Amino acid sequence: MQDIGINETSYICIDLKSFFASVECVERGLDPMTTNLVVADPDRTEKTICLAITPAMKKLGIKNRCRVFEIPANVSYIMAEPRMQLYLEYSARVYEIYLKYISEEDIHVYSVDEAFMDVTHYLKLYGMTPKELGKCIMDDIYETLGLRATCGVGTNMYLTKVALDILAKHAPDFIGVLDEESYKEKLWDHLPLTDFWRIGHGTEKKLAKYGIRTMRQIAETDEAFLYKLFGVNAAMLIDHAWGREPTTMKEVKAYVPETNSFSSGQVLSRDYSCFEAKVILREMLDELCLKMVDKNLVTDSVTIHIIYSVEGYAHGTARMPMAVNGDQVIIPAVLELYDELIDKDRYIRRIYINFNKIKPEGYIQYELFSDTEKLIKDRNIQRAIIDIKKKYGKNAVLKGTNFDEAATGRDRNRQIGGHKGASEGRTVYVDAKV
Repeated sequence: MQDIGINETSYICIDLKSFFASVECVERGLDPMTTNLVVADPDRTEKTICLAITPAMKKLGIKNRCRVFEIPANVSYIMAEPRMQLYLEYSARVYEIYLKYISEEDIHVYSVDEAFMDVTHYLKLYGMTPKELGKCIMDDIYETLGLRATCGVGTNMYLTKVALDILAKHAPDFIGVLDEESYKEKLWDHLPLTDFWRIGHGTEKKLAKYGIRTMRQIAETDEAFLYKLFGVNAAMLIDHAWGREPTTMKEVKAYVPETNSFSSGQVLSRDYSCFEAKVILREMLDELCLKMVDKNLVTDSVTIHIIYSVEGYAHGTARMPMAVNGDQVIIPAVLELYDELIDKDRYIRRIYINFNKIKPEGYIQYELFSDTEKLIKDRNIQRAIIDIKKKYGKNAVLKGTNFDEAATGRDRNRQIGGHKGASEGRTVYVDAKV
């Protein structure tokens, strides 16, 4: 089908092509469609993952999110240092363009470079079909910011996403369109299944054991058998096999999770001893406690997951006597658990922390024998630290452990999403090796 009528429920999903790499090209006055550029930190080893590569490099058969050493030696390219703050600024400017056409309540930002829009009630207003409106927004993004985009159009959010992921990238105008009928015509026999939204390799492998390899075969399989295989998750799999999606934009915007958690994780740059890793764990706990205080939230349990350099892990949960957010209660309890769990003769490479079942601070109930004055004083100090950090930067207030040789907190405070937030746009030219 070429488009969807203006009287049908209609969604569009716009994705910015090779977003980080395209931003770096635009900043240098280069065309990402013809420029070989990767976004990667030149200070890291060749094993570091490229955050993005340009469409020009994808045409050479180079995979997105490849490691630097996987780029063929006969390819010359530019290595651009990541600038996460710059990408967030561009993302905000793209969102401003969306707001020129669609109201905030009809936009769901799916990621920094992708957004869903319910355009059902805008088509008659603009006198456009959903495909025409999508193209209009894409053209505006290109003319305003120099960024190219792809667009999925569908009669529900699932079909819109599939149209974007599978069809748009191969379309001459970079726009894919689907309704339930055209979905069955075009994609029921499409391989592999992992190209479809929400189907991972685990699901694909489990279905393949029973000879089920396409969406058509899922749709034709006995539903009771699928429920036996996947439990309640079978409902979504069955709906998607038929091209159905009951969830609407209104429901997505109104969704509030029943339980919440805060988590943090680090992949360490080298093998850390148990004593060095304890410094990192303390820093991470301190950061999460401040976030809890800032958002007026409390927890009564914290889970840690420590992965060793060579096989194996340590895992456990520290439970507090009451729901708290104070570092003077949480940190000692978790460090005590760490000392009990850890194998002191082994080296550590990854640390993950989860603050479980967080809830509003109003739920806090002090124990009869707890030192409430000390807890309140501790929280007031934390709030003061938060205010200073917000005004003068995350490194404005530091603890002694932050200056330990093994500490990473000061460097992480300068990062966004694990990468450098702002820089001068350092460029490294990598010449092809003959």
